[in-house]
Amino acid sequence: MTEQAVHPYIPNTAPDSRAAMLAATGAASIEEFYADIPAELRVKGLLNLPEPFTAEADLERHVSSLLAKNTSTREYLTFLGAGVYNHYVPAVVEDVIGRSEFLTAYAGEPYEDHGRFQALFEYQSLMAELLNMDVVNVPTYDGYQATATSLAMAGRITGRRTVIVASDVHPDKMSKVRDYVRPFLDLVVVPTVDGVADLAAVRSLVTDETAAVWLETPSYFGALEAAGAELAATAHDRGALLVVGTDPIGCGVLAPPADWGADIVCGDIQSLGVRQWFGGGRGGFISVHDDPAFVLEMPSRLFGIESTTVEGEYGFGDVAWDRTSFALREEGKEWVGTAAALWGIAAGVYLSVMGPAGMAELGETLLARTAYARQTLAALDGVELTDTALHLREFTIDVAGTGMTARRLVELMRSKNIDAGVVAGEHRLLVCVTELTNTADIDTLAAALATTFQEN
Repeated sequence: MTEQAVHPYIPNTAPDSRAAMLAATGAASIEEFYADIPAELRVKGLLNLPEPFTAEADLERHVSSLLAKNTSTREYLTFLGAGVYNHYVPAVVEDVIGRSEFLTAYAGEPYEDHGRFQALFEYQSLMAELLNMDVVNVPTYDGYQATATSLAMAGRITGRRTVIVASDVHPDKMSKVRDYVRPFLDLVVVPTVDGVADLAAVRSLVTDETAAVWLETPSYFGALEAAGAELAATAHDRGALLVVGTDPIGCGVLAPPADWGADIVCGDIQSLGVRQWFGGGRGGFISVHDDPAFVLEMPSRLFGIESTTVEGEYGFGDVAWDRTSFALREEGKEWVGTAAALWGIAAGVYLSVMGPAGMAELGETLLARTAYARQTLAALDGVELTDTALHLREFTIDVAGTGMTARRLVELMRSKNIDAGVVAGEHRLLVCVTELTNTADIDTLAAALATTFQEN
């Protein structure tokens, strides 16, 4: 775009507007205004912008044609997971979060809105009950940030810098966490055995310099850790912490990590009433016991309930505000910005609707359908399971015996309107089932896979 170009979608591009802004800043030209930005960081030439539409109807038609290129999980039979999941969202969830006072507020939380404070307090309380923890934060950006922050907290609490990674971690999650903690933590990855932690190897590596053992259950491949209590004891015997990443969707039927020794439990709440949204509505949670040493290291906002000067009246507001970077600014232990509070309200509504019985039934359904899918796919010629661990929602199959790569298989299955899974290796396919995947869907996948193997 030249200096004199005017674009209807970009504000302040008219010559008079530019001249007024330059005059206000004291710069003689746009080049002078951006003089301190190195040339190699600037865009060369014109931006690749389409010609502007002069009529709103034409613009709407163009945008609709772009959106039509997407394929939703309602059009394909999907077995995709790997961090974003196709769970059922009760209608009341979106009805509540669609209210303007929730939907349109910055960060989902105007600073003096006690109704919204209460909504988030209720979310925190429901999550704490589900996780059997005492304190849960207002959601962070996503589960990746929540995990990185949890490990950073462990480093600050123990004064140490080594973290033992005992589980198979989503590669993208590992990349983000490693980038975040690189300046102050070293991650030591211990290969898993049969899908779960190698307890002997972890024990040999935990020392007096270990800040935490990091465990993911379910793991990236959906395996549930069987030795959580032993790993907790291993960490605690050397003064380290156990940080557990989990998906709360299974906590209605599985013992929550706090019950077998976790010090910090973290993860993502997308499974709890938030749709996939072509990449996921994400929100991270961090939970700890009611211990000031842990609570005061949490950088996120916390909302609590307190009595007022009027007898019988209660209000909701920030707890220990002075520990946050909002209060401390550059002296804060860790910076936290805009929260994913809207998704926290969605998860709160979801949990209140489901209740303990609903979450237990959901967890049992996920375990049963995962087991059925594993058994059904393993019965196909050339297909093998990659481990014998107990799985929740996700598992991997090896298709090397079929003579096909996982990527080629995915391509062929998509031609049949089936997303068979996520490529997790040359011959390894990560398959996901939820409560929206019934046994007939699993049978359809198995039949389509068998046909594809025969045809190719």
